[in-house]
Amino acid sequence: MSTSTPFIHRNLPRLLLEAREAVMAHTRPSLRAHGLSDQQWRVLRVLGEHADEATGVETGRVASEAYLLGPSLTGVLTRMARDGLIERKRCPLDARRTVVRATAQGLAKVQAISQTIEAHYAWMEQELGKTKLKAMYELLDGLIALEAVESSVTP
Repeated sequence: MSTSTPFIHRNLPRLLLEAREAVMAHTRPSLRAHGLSDQQWRVLRVLGEHADEATGVETGRVASEAYLLGPSLTGVLTRMARDGLIERKRCPLDARRTVVRATAQGLAKVQAISQTIEAHYAWMEQELGKTKLKAMYELLDGLIALEAVESSVTP
């Protein structure tokens, strides 16, 4: 009986998950110190990136950019609203939709945590070198674009 597998290439999805977990191992202590879960942080990061949008961000966009499914996002937003990190309201353009915004308290957490994250990225840049880190970003962007094109073509 053969013990070899039919796979020629390494397990890319597993490697990407392992890399994510390695990076998050540096981020999670700061998140926990601020009372945030990974999902709450992803939502706050998205809202922080769109803080200049006065009307807020539609929840579908938050779900998409934070990589959260709708039902999970609903629970996360409920807890975040309860904790004073976000505010929700009906979309002024379409009352069937909901928009969210980070509160001053939520944005303060984004500011505080971003310092830890940026320090970690600076360390990675120092260890890997600017060229390798830039190449990694470009390779990941290229992979995402390639797979997006492939999934839009494949039924």
